[in-house]
Amino acid sequence: MRALVCEQYGPPSTLVITDLPDPVAGPDEAVVAIRAAAINFPDLLIIENLYQVSIPVPFVPGSEFAGEVISVGADVTNVRPGDLVMGGSFVGSFAEQIAVKASSLKPIPSGLTLDQAAAFSVTYRTAYHSLVTIGELQDGDWVVVLGAAGGVGTAAVDLATRLGARVIAVASSDERLGICRELGAVEGINYTTENVKERIKAITGSGADLIIDPVGGPLAEESYRAIAWGGRFVVVGFAQGDIPRIPLNLVLLKGGIIKGFEIRTVSEHLPEQVAAGDRVLDAMTAQGLVPHVSDAFSLEQAREALQCVADRRSTGKVLIRP
Repeated sequence: MRALVCEQYGPPSTLVITDLPDPVAGPDEAVVAIRAAAINFPDLLIIENLYQVSIPVPFVPGSEFAGEVISVGADVTNVRPGDLVMGGSFVGSFAEQIAVKASSLKPIPSGLTLDQAAAFSVTYRTAYHSLVTIGELQDGDWVVVLGAAGGVGTAAVDLATRLGARVIAVASSDERLGICRELGAVEGINYTTENVKERIKAITGSGADLIIDPVGGPLAEESYRAIAWGGRFVVVGFAQGDIPRIPLNLVLLKGGIIKGFEIRTVSEHLPEQVAAGDRVLDAMTAQGLVPHVSDAFSLEQAREALQCVADRRSTGKVLIRP
């Protein structure tokens, strides 16, 4: 099979496309022919060895996919060859095939295409649980989404709107803010031309009830200065690259609550809440919820696709179609 391989840590340009042996299913595994794989920001950190967990080289990056089951192990009963499934694995998705635990696979919900299924789980689960499980979203809240035109950002705008919040999208261009408005944002702030703190205060009056930050960098403190007293600030990631250092005197004065979200640890410590949230997402999918896919690339274009995400040129999810 053809696969994108990280042979040495570095930027997307250092990855190579090569032939690897076809995977063989173990007793509790299934082999899936991957039709679409989604790029998530942690994939970029992993190939540069900047993620919290280090993967020894060589390895195939990619953590989210959808495709068709082509073989199963002797102990597998939940899927069979020919089933269309969606799933995840810490690495291995940027290839024509992958062998994974069959228990990690789920049928593609009615109403989702293979592309949409590949793009759904990571961003929408991240958005939902950062908004609700960690952020304690309430109906009518003013919710500020930083990096609102990215994968997690568009999902957060979409879900917060559907859950009754008033969403302020923060993005780098009027074009990107237009996409956020199509997803339900009631206001947009172009951080390249506007003062984020002053605009949040002007729009909300009393400040933001909840801020979702998958970006990091200087916008974190700037937006926190416009949080309502007792508001919640949820740290999701650092796509901008710099880890912010919000002064604790601001936290004292604002009475604010800063909380962190990371899907692995939240799933470990709050399994019942995560399972309940996933059921809500399944129900919303049945009612027409679909992810916003902005670009799709071939496996041969995978390095370009990853660089597109690294440069934050995408609006929504970027896919690789092996």
